[in-house]
Amino acid sequence: MKIIKLIILTLAILTSCQNDKKLHGYEINGIIKNVPDSTVIYLSANNKNIDTSLVISEKFQFIGNVEKPTNVYSHLKNSRDYSSFCLENNKIGVIGEKGNFKESKITGSETQKDEDILWSRIKPLRDMHDSLIPLLRDRSLEKSYYDSILIVSNEIREKENKISKNFIKEFPNSLVSAHILKIYKTRWGKELTNELFLSMSKERQESDYGKSIARFIELSKNPQIGERYVDFEQENVQGKKIKLSDIKGKYILVEFWASWCGPCRKANPGLVRVYELYKNKGFEIIGVSKDQDRDSWIKAIEKDNLIWENVSDLLGSENEAVLIYGINSIPDNVLIGEDGIIIGRKLNSKSLKNKLEELFAEKASL
Repeated sequence: MKIIKLIILTLAILTSCQNDKKLHGYEINGIIKNVPDSTVIYLSANNKNIDTSLVISEKFQFIGNVEKPTNVYSHLKNSRDYSSFCLENNKIGVIGEKGNFKESKITGSETQKDEDILWSRIKPLRDMHDSLIPLLRDRSLEKSYYDSILIVSNEIREKENKISKNFIKEFPNSLVSAHILKIYKTRWGKELTNELFLSMSKERQESDYGKSIARFIELSKNPQIGERYVDFEQENVQGKKIKLSDIKGKYILVEFWASWCGPCRKANPGLVRVYELYKNKGFEIIGVSKDQDRDSWIKAIEKDNLIWENVSDLLGSENEAVLIYGINSIPDNVLIGEDGIIIGRKLNSKSLKNKLEELFAEKASL
């Protein structure tokens, strides 16, 4: 009899725990049409799979807990078919179909409602921009035609920027607004970012997004040509702390890049050639990486033969030097003269070579 009572009590506790998990956590009930039984579906956050489920009768389920609203993806195994939404501890519904899963209807997430409002305003522009991508990738187009398409593309991006700014002003206390501001802070600059940040509630300012924004506002200097460089310190590949001011040369290039950045890796061979031409004349480079994975960073340095000093704090887009210099996209760089004054920004290998040729010729004539 005691054993039976113990079993009943244990079952009651387990049932209570399950109910408590559902009450205080999330329960995602999904429908994805035209998917065969036993298809594996993942739930991912921050580029990592956090849970796995099976599709049975076109239905799937995830049960768990998140500490805060989190941007997640549900996606089919061996497929790029996915649905993205903001996950919070609630009953979430996902209804979609194979081949068009990203257009799924999401219910049950208060934050997702704000996401839907923003998306309804941005989607027409995104669709328009997506239609231009094949043309922008077609290098056989006449330059004048290509340039006109690029102008239209940039205009669309500016309109999207304006919509995002207006959304933050309209919904200053939405977590979606804090997320947008975190993403665009370096693009929009310190002044506008600070203005939008101050309009937010204390709760939003003290969120993880808010802390990232506040750190940017504190660090951002964004020195321009004609202004003095701003020093910083990060670890090199050997783990030794290196300051920008430790690098000695007549001209110093601070090169912002990352191992995962295709345009950066494509530009590296040209940068190496320029370095080989001028390193013995007093030209130096310090590479600052937006990487988060140390192994990928080091492998890229070795593969691309980046023989100058390389540093990183492995914080990705939150890299301190990136925030200080207001780096929005990479590759990007800052060229500093011997007197510590910035004399160039955003130089590709060709313009850098021309600039150094001019500078060293001037020095030789003195």
